[in-house]
Amino acid sequence: MKVTQHYVALDAADHLAEAAFWAAVFDGEVGDEPDWDDWRTVKVDGRTVIAVQQAPDHVAPEWLSDDPTRQQQQAHLDIYVDQAEVAAAEAEVLELGARLLQRHEDVTAPEGFRVYADPAGHPFCICW
Repeated sequence: MKVTQHYVALDAADHLAEAAFWAAVFDGEVGDEPDWDDWRTVKVDGRTVIAVQQAPDHVAPEWLSDDPTRQQQQAHLDIYVDQAEVAAAEAEVLELGARLLQRHEDVTAPEGFRVYADPAGHPFCICW
């Protein structure tokens, strides 16, 4: 098998807003899929890095919940930045509509992560 392309596809109740969020995070653009009203890709330098499909009944996963009635997280994205950029990266994703789920207390540690939820509730980490 020769893989010619790969990326993660996320479900979202508002796929246009979700695609716009990720396009802003990755400094990319939302792709134009004229034949697919319920699907958008996010492209960086012409390459698809993530896709979002419309899912009107999407229920956001719960980060580290013991509640059996909640949808548990099934996957998350790790986004790596330079350690000196952690605060700026956090400010940017929060301004774009993310919310903080778990803070790593020591940003001076040689490596670490902070956990966020995107606007549709998908967890992702900013790592260093």
